[in-house]
Amino acid sequence: METPVVNRNNQSVGNVTLPAAFDTRVNDAVLFDQVLAQLASRRAGTSATKTRAFVRGGGKKPFKQKGTGRARAGSNRSPIWRGGATIFGPQPRSYAYRLPASTRRNALASALAQKARDGEMKVVDKIELAQPKTRELLALLAGLAVADSTLVVIGIRDRNIELAGRNLPRVLVLPVEGLNVYDILRHKNLVVAQDALALIEERLG
Repeated sequence: METPVVNRNNQSVGNVTLPAAFDTRVNDAVLFDQVLAQLASRRAGTSATKTRAFVRGGGKKPFKQKGTGRARAGSNRSPIWRGGATIFGPQPRSYAYRLPASTRRNALASALAQKARDGEMKVVDKIELAQPKTRELLALLAGLAVADSTLVVIGIRDRNIELAGRNLPRVLVLPVEGLNVYDILRHKNLVVAQDALALIEERLG
């Protein structure tokens, strides 16, 4: 599968053969499963209620064991008392889980293939900035005629590009090692540096 390579002025400078992953069949089921797993991993999991170990008070037996006609009670902070502890309430926990490696690779390939199939991906010969300036990255994206939310994929980490994109709410810069299904799907456009294609192919095996 071939696609045009453009320069920063959106002019074609040749063609490149995309890795086989870009030509795979889009599997909506694994895309859904992977997005769900990523969102679950991002949950804070900090909701908590007080059990008998944490609730304050209740150290003294509220009344004697026998002779009152009432049910015996050892603490006024029992879960059945007003102001008492909570039974089986939520506690801090991790919601994270991981899908099998083959499923994760399949999901990433499906997300990339969907962008290529829908014409929402551009391969750029070089993505470079002289300075870590937001206006320079905006000028680059404007030259590529990319106006909507954009995911910029670079081969290796570049401090200038990452700092330039950090202040743009609709632009995200990721190296290949950080490329993931959720961020691909939540951005309208995918801009990929040409040198990143080989690394993507290596990552997907």
